[in-house]
Amino acid sequence: MSLHVGEVAPDFTADTTIGTINFHEWKKDSWALFFSHPADFTPVCTTELGRAAQLQEDFKARNVKPIALSTDRIEDHLRWVFDINETQDALVRFPIIADNTMEISRMYDMIHAQESEVKTIRTYMIIDPDNKIRVTCAYPMAVGRSYTEIFRIIDALIVSDMHQVATPVDWEKGDSVIIPPNIDNATARRMFPRGWNEVLPYLRYTRYDQ
Repeated sequence: MSLHVGEVAPDFTADTTIGTINFHEWKKDSWALFFSHPADFTPVCTTELGRAAQLQEDFKARNVKPIALSTDRIEDHLRWVFDINETQDALVRFPIIADNTMEISRMYDMIHAQESEVKTIRTYMIIDPDNKIRVTCAYPMAVGRSYTEIFRIIDALIVSDMHQVATPVDWEKGDSVIIPPNIDNATARRMFPRGWNEVLPYLRYTRYDQ
């Protein structure tokens, strides 16, 4: 199954390190970062989950709930969390899904046969409060993901949703944003009373109230 941006993320019930959860009920009105890791007790995954645990206040400030998954058993997850906490200066509180049947992994297209038939690649999805998939990204097993980029994307999504704007290349929180071409100047004057810098009729930079 292949999921696309804009689709509703499928609901599921799963065993996790914090108990059995229903995904949509668990995330409720929050954003979610749903990410897979190839296997427990592996080095790159240990650093990734440790870093996610260190950043839990940053997730909370953005109303984002992280949730991880691999095809290992819940018993392995629980033992592995001990290693993560001990070695990564972290305390893992977010759930890790035990998907040893691979049902959820296949539902979310997290298993790519060219890499492995039984282990997930490093996939992540950013899912909005309405349960819609807004971003999908897949890394090969050997490459760790960047939470700096993930937070940049989440910040851009929140700003674009809140202010009906777009974000330019290399945008960072606090930078100028772009007024979309489908908003005419008359409407833009009401929406953006600070005005804008018009580089081209279809390229207008403005500021937003943070």
